[in-house]
Amino acid sequence: MRHFADLLLNKNNSKANDQVPFIQRRRGIEIKSSREINLMKKSSRIVATVLREINDLIKPGMSTKDLDDFAEKRIKSFGAVPSFKGYHGFPSSICSSINNEVVHGIPNKNKIIKNGDLVKIDTGAYLDGFHGDSCISICVGEVSPKAQKLSDIAFKALYAGLSKIKAGNTLLDVAGEIEDVVVKNGFSVVEDYTGHGVGRNLHEEPSVFNFRTKELPNVILREGMTLAVEPIVNEGTKFCKTLNDRWTVITKDGKLSAQWEHTIVVLKDGIEILTDRDF
Repeated sequence: MRHFADLLLNKNNSKANDQVPFIQRRRGIEIKSSREINLMKKSSRIVATVLREINDLIKPGMSTKDLDDFAEKRIKSFGAVPSFKGYHGFPSSICSSINNEVVHGIPNKNKIIKNGDLVKIDTGAYLDGFHGDSCISICVGEVSPKAQKLSDIAFKALYAGLSKIKAGNTLLDVAGEIEDVVVKNGFSVVEDYTGHGVGRNLHEEPSVFNFRTKELPNVILREGMTLAVEPIVNEGTKFCKTLNDRWTVITKDGKLSAQWEHTIVVLKDGIEILTDRDF
């Protein structure tokens, strides 16, 4: 299982005056102040804007590199920097994963989007010391009923999990709700990759898992926690493998995968979705 908070960048690789989204240090689970949450709202709003625009822009015949170029330009136009580019050596500003690609797909000028593709676009923005992070699944053109259902169920699972987040509940409350939605509909939850805390660092503690487990700490949620919740749902087996590029993860059986993600802040009686695209 990948614990994303263990992915560290070397701060020394950056210029002194650059605003660089490196991992500062392990800080444990952070409770954000109202000032810090307001800063996160800005970076998260950038992410939401870029993903909404990509959703409107994408069409058959475009390359995933086209989308990456667009995202990087737009993120920078807001005075932010892409959270992903250079992170642990990742070469791009978005992850673009198509069909049976699960996560971490690298944009490429030769990877052309086709009618019927299920495309996952994940991106982050870093502004004033804080990150926002979100992912959407896009059904391009006329997709198969199975692809549409898979995306819909992954979306439904995300919001089912979010409905269980409030101060005093636990990560297992969230995970169980997500898992139940997925399994009830005949799909599987990817267990190799989890959600995570987010804030000063792109990936912080805790690991926000999407399935029932005793292998990860069942953290009690507290007001002011900021989390990236991201169920990854496979059409077939939950098992995955990584390609030779050392980034792109695909389903082991070649079947489809979908993902939805939001950055949220835990409130006393619920949440605020910081990367909400409905504005």
